[in-house]
Amino acid sequence: MIHTFTHAQKTQLPNIIYIYADDMGYGELGCYGQLKIKTPNLDKMAREGIRFTQHYTSMPVCAPARAMLLTGKHGGHSAIRGNLELGGFKDEEERGQKPLPATEFTIAEMLKQKGYSTAVTGKWGLGMNNTEGSPLKQGFDYYYGYLDQKQAHNFYPSHLWENDKWDTLPQPWLNVHKKLDPATATDADFAYYIGKAYAPAKMTEKALAFIEKSKGGPFFLYMPYTIPHVSLQAPDEYVKKYIDLFYEKPYYGENGYASTKYPLSTYAAMITYLDDQVGIIMEKLKALGLDENTIVMFSSDNGATFNGGVNAKYFNSVGGLRGLKMDVYEGGIREPFIARWPGRIKANSVSNHISVQYDLMATLAELTGQALSKTDGISFLPELLGRKSKQKKHDFLYWEYPEKGGQLAIRMSNFKGVKTDLKHNPGNAWQIFNLKNDRNETTDIAAEHPDLAKRFDEIVKEQHVDSVVEAWRFLK
Repeated sequence: MIHTFTHAQKTQLPNIIYIYADDMGYGELGCYGQLKIKTPNLDKMAREGIRFTQHYTSMPVCAPARAMLLTGKHGGHSAIRGNLELGGFKDEEERGQKPLPATEFTIAEMLKQKGYSTAVTGKWGLGMNNTEGSPLKQGFDYYYGYLDQKQAHNFYPSHLWENDKWDTLPQPWLNVHKKLDPATATDADFAYYIGKAYAPAKMTEKALAFIEKSKGGPFFLYMPYTIPHVSLQAPDEYVKKYIDLFYEKPYYGENGYASTKYPLSTYAAMITYLDDQVGIIMEKLKALGLDENTIVMFSSDNGATFNGGVNAKYFNSVGGLRGLKMDVYEGGIREPFIARWPGRIKANSVSNHISVQYDLMATLAELTGQALSKTDGISFLPELLGRKSKQKKHDFLYWEYPEKGGQLAIRMSNFKGVKTDLKHNPGNAWQIFNLKNDRNETTDIAAEHPDLAKRFDEIVKEQHVDSVVEAWRFLK
């Protein structure tokens, strides 16, 4: 049931904007130690708000991370636990990923109960327009962007989707996975991968229009940009900011995705472009007088990637942490998280509160005064507002990830347990790390802590519910 509110009551509820990067590592922003890539707007956002140092994604890949963010469930309970692809890359083969079931209750549906207008601009990955996973059937009043993650491999697509309708863009479909021959590649060959309409620019355009339309409030805007996920594609003026700063060689598509003459410069350009979009959104809020009644949050769905011409080591993309995207080691799951709310969140704050993206739903429930009966999350609103004495802590965080061989991870206080390759070796033992003095997970101390291994096994038994998808079943 959707309740109606008077205008005066509505304005007491804050507007909520959640900006989600795609495959951004823990160390790729200046405020998290990045030295080569410029991110002045997000750095400013951190200075004007709070920056978390121990915040996690719910899963180290796209679709399940998004599903758990929106439903407040961890990997043992979520309906979506992996990237289950249903179609191909060509326009006529577009079928998306496994749809989010209609029975799931999302953040958007929850906020609708308090009279919020809701929108998503960016990459969805939870079902096509003709399925129960369409954003319009999951609590969103409006959406614009990619529905299919495979289409999102190309930043210059032939189309995006707007409210279940195909929006044609001024460029043909192109095969971004076409490799080039290093012996014969010309500038014209590299130019094949560049179009006229850059998808992230369209996302920003539609987000600004939604903010303008919804300025009477309250509104919830979820902005899952596709940056810096490969392919490496960015507007020329952004790439030029970095050319000659790095020693780099052309990337010819040998590890998938689009070829580019300047892979390091293009990667840095993409992140700086995303940073500029954050600045544009912030300026819009100020221009409309919405700045002080809007909480803006920023994070990423998983750690930096390992293919497509990306060089995570060169940029120290995960800040020295172990692992990358698709790993449940820290580099795959620890994420930047920044929140800004003038007058409510203390400026230039840093929090080491252990939190996870499946906490967001509980946080927004508390923010809007709603009871939430079923969630794996714990609200981190007290931490945001500086009420540390009222902040509840997790007994543990739980990851159950069926891809890359089947992996488990549990964080309990400063201790972290990891199991890998469980599909092939179901008897694999826990690796245990003390993150307090070993943040990079270099030393396995399992032999010293049989009690922890036993407790981790108990947690798995308590938290695991079998998935209906056979490919996602890996626990014996």
